[in-house]
Amino acid sequence: MRRIITALAVILASAIALQAKTLVVYYSYTNNVQSIVEALTQQINADVVRIEPAEKGLDYAANNYAIGSAQIAAIRNNPTDAASYPAIDAVNVNLAEYDCIIIGAPLWWSQMAAPLQTYLFENGAAMAGKHIGLIVSSASSGISGVEEDAKRLIPDGDFFTTSLWVRSAQVSSAPSLIEQWLTDIDYKAVADLGTVANDQDTDHYTVYSISGNLVGSRMASLENLATGLYIINGRKVRMN
Repeated sequence: MRRIITALAVILASAIALQAKTLVVYYSYTNNVQSIVEALTQQINADVVRIEPAEKGLDYAANNYAIGSAQIAAIRNNPTDAASYPAIDAVNVNLAEYDCIIIGAPLWWSQMAAPLQTYLFENGAAMAGKHIGLIVSSASSGISGVEEDAKRLIPDGDFFTTSLWVRSAQVSSAPSLIEQWLTDIDYKAVADLGTVANDQDTDHYTVYSISGNLVGSRMASLENLATGLYIINGRKVRMN
C-alpha cells in the first residue's frame, strides 16, 4: 500500500508547485546585519527573526567591546555548558515549518556574536537536515571562526558550500553581493520545489509531507517513510 500511495504522490506532485519556506535569523548591534537582512528580504520570501539579548541597555562598544569579548571567552572556555551563553529574549518560532534557515551573524573577536550563539545552542538540533545559509558581517577579519561556530552549533545542518561575507565597508553594496551569492548557492533550486519530471529514473529527490514540511533529504530512501501521502521533488523514482 505504501508504494501505491507514494507513487500517487509523484503524480500529484506534477500538478503542485510548492515554495519552500525560509527563515532568516539574525543578531545586529551596529545595524549592519539589519541592513543586510533588509536587502536579502527584498530578493527572497522569508520570515525574519531578530535575536535580542535579555539584558537591555548594555553598551557593547564600551572599553573596546569588553562585554562582548568576555561573553565570547566564556563560550570558548566551556562551549557545551548552557550557562556559558548570554540570556536572550524568547523566540516563538516553529522551526519544523522551515526548509531553509539563513543566519545573519556579526563577527565578534573572530567568532559569531554571542547572543546569536545562544539561539543556535538552544535550537541547533531542531535544524538538522535543513538547508543552512550563513551571512557574516565584519570590519576586516576573516569569517572562518564564525563558520566553525555555526557548524558546531548546527552539527547536522545541510550547509550551503559558500558563506556570504559582507565587510562593513560593503554594506551599501549588499544587494548586489546577495544577488550573486544566491546564484552561487543555487538558492532558487532550494526555494522552488518545482514539479516532478516524467522522463528519467533517479534516486536524487527530496520528500515533503502533503502540508509542505521536509521529511527526507536528497538521496533519502522511500522505504524509510511511514505509510502516507507525500510530495516528491525530483525526477521519476522507479517503484519496484
